[in-house]
Amino acid sequence: MRIGIIGASGNIGSRVHAEAAGRGHRVVAVTRRGAAARNEPWRDLDIFDVDVLGAAVETIDVLVSAFHPGNSPHDTIDASRRAIPDPTLYPRAAANLVKALERRSATRAIVVGSAGSLEIAPGRTADDDETALRGMFRSLGIPEDYTLAAKAHRQALDILRCSNRRWSYACPSTEIYPGTCTGRFRIGGDQLLIDANGRSHISYEDFAVAIVDEIEEPRFIQRRFTVGY
Repeated sequence: MRIGIIGASGNIGSRVHAEAAGRGHRVVAVTRRGAAARNEPWRDLDIFDVDVLGAAVETIDVLVSAFHPGNSPHDTIDASRRAIPDPTLYPRAAANLVKALERRSATRAIVVGSAGSLEIAPGRTADDDETALRGMFRSLGIPEDYTLAAKAHRQALDILRCSNRRWSYACPSTEIYPGTCTGRFRIGGDQLLIDANGRSHISYEDFAVAIVDEIEEPRFIQRRFTVGY
């Protein structure tokens, strides 16, 4: 299977790249710039250039978007800060993906989203309570003003839901961090997953495994899913 990965140099994208390549898939890794310095199939691509994005969609089976606005690929704090001035980045990126997918109806997209849009109670999401959301970001070391950008992830999901494209929306748990690949995790739908100790967490490595599993055996076409221990 031919898989394109936007944000392939980041924390999530790099793990998806490694997992997919390790399973024998043909991976085209995409970054905003610097592809020429890589030794394997990498391409420079701006997710906001819909014509270039559409041309890429025509050549792949599945496009994974792990887009983030930071310049430091493994610095989530930097990415969070850069999203604060323009929280429309995420819905605009989603709209461009939908437009690009019109070029080839068979191509699927898996968009990496935010845990803040998941339900913490029936009909209630984490980003409904701004005070609680700010507290959660504070505990994770993320700037509290990221709340607007976090809510924009839900707008991006709504854009996907209003389309007739073949998309899936992958949400990590509240905490996601470098760890090990255990292969032992739970898959959920719209509700946040919490373990027996009240913690919502997943490693980048296991999150990547779940995404590649979804690529190989689709279960959540036009649906959201989440991954947690």
